[in-house]
Amino acid sequence: MQLRLDALEPHLAKGLAGLYVVYGDEHLLAQEACDRIRAAARAAGFTDRSVFTVERGFDWSSLLGASQSMSLFGDRQLVELRIPSGKPGKEGAEALKTLAAAANPDVLTLVTLPRLDAATQKSAWFTALAESGVALKIDPVERAQLPNWIGQRLAQQGQRVAPGEDGRRALQFVAERVEGNLLAAHQEIQKLGLLYPQGVLSFEQIHDAVLNVARYDVFKLNEAMLTGDVGRLARMLDGLRGEGEASVLVLWAVVEEIRTLLRIKRGVAAGKPLAMLLRENRVWGPRERLIGPALSRLTEAVLERGLTLAARLDRQVKGLSAQARGEWRNALPPDAWDGLFELAMTVAAPRDAGAPARPGAGAAAGTARGAAGSASRAQPAGMSSRPPTAGPTRRPG
Repeated sequence: MQLRLDALEPHLAKGLAGLYVVYGDEHLLAQEACDRIRAAARAAGFTDRSVFTVERGFDWSSLLGASQSMSLFGDRQLVELRIPSGKPGKEGAEALKTLAAAANPDVLTLVTLPRLDAATQKSAWFTALAESGVALKIDPVERAQLPNWIGQRLAQQGQRVAPGEDGRRALQFVAERVEGNLLAAHQEIQKLGLLYPQGVLSFEQIHDAVLNVARYDVFKLNEAMLTGDVGRLARMLDGLRGEGEASVLVLWAVVEEIRTLLRIKRGVAAGKPLAMLLRENRVWGPRERLIGPALSRLTEAVLERGLTLAARLDRQVKGLSAQARGEWRNALPPDAWDGLFELAMTVAAPRDAGAPARPGAGAAAGTARGAAGSASRAQPAGMSSRPPTAGPTRRPG
């Protein structure tokens, strides 16, 4: 049986199943779900606990033996199986099917797995586990949902933000500081509970307490590009640079998005349905909703110009000559990261396709990048946790 995370508490209140499977990459939510299951198991008398972690050479017979035996003193047992790789192998798959078929009222089994792809979720061993017990999928909290999630967590400890625009600004501020790091978000929310009493929190109180602990994912850059959120785009590039991310990987991610947009743009111009083009180009999830509005502000000429810029940036980030003879008018910024920002802005805030490139465009990109992120990066003195290299490079105009 598949179960949503928000339905776990009512389910546990009605009684325990004999087998639970918790899978997903959102470690905080997965840990909390497992803690709730463990607490319910202890309350139901499963006081003996055995933990198995699947590694190379794991003895699957020891797991099956533990799941079929009883304690010497008659205590009921909680058996936890952790498969960090999500791949049990052939022997493990057979053992898991045997485990799913075994019915022992004195043993409760909890299996934890990382995020599984569609093929693994359809495998025989996972299907057997899900049908014999309860499968709990832990979905990540998307960036657009993060402010509401933070507000709900504050409410659980008796705190809330001010109503209206000030409250929305406070939640957005926290979301920007903890993006991609839900565990850090949980810690910052707990810190607010320790620093301030229950009730309404002002923006100033939240601003003074919350640190910049965001972790940026290079594969989330496309969301900022498609929505045209220049401020978030600047923060993400600065954060990726500060974390030591390879500029080659960032360039690849941006170029792949531009290529996808160009293929879809040409397909739409040829009369193909947008829905079919999205499936052909493997566009799913939040991106599926963002592609349409982005295409409406982009032209083929703008996207082609972006690919031309990307080819020159590719030579630059690999240490080759980025400038061909006669290209001084469209010179790349000396810093490749400013060039990456300019390339991403091709999608986020495109210029008129017919407008010639501006002389000194690289310096202008650095200035725009600094201005876009300055307001959201403002913090009290001494509170910044980002390395000094994370900020935009400034050059004389």
